[in-house]
Amino acid sequence: MRVAVYGIGYVGAVVAACMSAYGHNVLAVDVNKEKVDAVNAGRSPLTEPGLSELIKAGVDARTLRATVDATEAFMASEVFFICVGTPGTPNGRPDLSFVVNVAEQFGRLLAIVSPDMVRRSFIFRSTMLPGTMDEIVTPLLERASGLQSGRDFGLGYMPEFLREGQGIDDFNHPATVVYGSHDPSTLALLREMNQSNGGDIFPCDFRTAEATKFTSNAWHALKIDFANEIGAICQGSGVDGRRVMDILCADTKLNLSRAYMRPGFAFGGSCLPKDVKALVHHAQSRDVRTALLGSLISSNELHVSRAVDIITGCGSRRVLLLGLTFKPETDDLRDSPFVELAERLIGKGFELRVFDPSFSYETLTGRNRQFIQTALPHIASLLVASLQDGLQHADTVVVGHKTRAFAQLGVLAAGHHRIVDLVGIDELASLPHYQGICWCGRASQ
Repeated sequence: MRVAVYGIGYVGAVVAACMSAYGHNVLAVDVNKEKVDAVNAGRSPLTEPGLSELIKAGVDARTLRATVDATEAFMASEVFFICVGTPGTPNGRPDLSFVVNVAEQFGRLLAIVSPDMVRRSFIFRSTMLPGTMDEIVTPLLERASGLQSGRDFGLGYMPEFLREGQGIDDFNHPATVVYGSHDPSTLALLREMNQSNGGDIFPCDFRTAEATKFTSNAWHALKIDFANEIGAICQGSGVDGRRVMDILCADTKLNLSRAYMRPGFAFGGSCLPKDVKALVHHAQSRDVRTALLGSLISSNELHVSRAVDIITGCGSRRVLLLGLTFKPETDDLRDSPFVELAERLIGKGFELRVFDPSFSYETLTGRNRQFIQTALPHIASLLVASLQDGLQHADTVVVGHKTRAFAQLGVLAAGHHRIVDLVGIDELASLPHYQGICWCGRASQ
């Protein structure tokens, strides 16, 4: 197939590279020329394991190319994956401006081409609230084109479930595939594209697919926050909250997943905070009370405060933070709880240094760079080049990422170093000044 992928972010870059690896001819589109140039040079525009190699293979095989010319991609393609961002606004409502712009552009271009020549199918993968496809995207396309969805062009919604740091594996081996459409031919196309990937397939309507995405992200956010609150309560009672969670998670009869059910640090990233706020805003607009979901963000912030209190209790103003991105193996800093933690520590007068091998400040682009420049304008001066350099500066070491490299802290730390473990690394638990955020004593697997 001739495929166009609009948006070369964490989702679009993986989609473009993987579709190219399947033998499709792929044009990746983005307004950011740096991202386009990176792809055309055979490099990933962001940090994602295996992605640079996959992009290079596609470019070398001439099955993958990037462009800033959206019209060129439209004219050359028959299937379109729209992976543009839907960032959150201050009140929680998703900003659909990128989606709207793309839909209007597609509509104008559809109006000047004959639908009899090439049937074009538009598959939106951006995270959107229930009703967005029916009430916004479809009317925009039909009004701008003068054509009818399902008859003159295909339209579908296929939410992504790609975890940053594991995006390629999640694309190739999904646990669940959900797609919505009112068009039988588009449903057939999506079924054909996904029938051999091993995932459980759930065809449905637009609203069900949209709701499933938000329900999934809200559930992930809920699991993380729920486990942290239980962990904090158990710690105050002299109980290991992880053991409580292990017993709870042993009951899989009610479809309880172990994923995210670990006491640890706050949730963050570009999806969970934004989508919880959006879902709460959506419920409020329907006069539906969401006491539990409405408390998630404030409860999550309290968990950051717990970490600040523990660090303050260590008695030293010289702190090393291991990990700044919202999780290992990604350079995504947006809404990272570790950025929030760093901001609070700096505001309280701590002398902070940061070591995180997952990202390079010099290579950050787009919203990622804008976010960190706003949140931590002096980030470059906080970074250290190695774990050893950071340890020379600090008396308190805060472990934010569960990685093999940071597990070596047990060998490198001096006797005076106080260790605050936010993730649970067994190798650190025997250190003389070790403290976990939600558990007593030794970390568990």
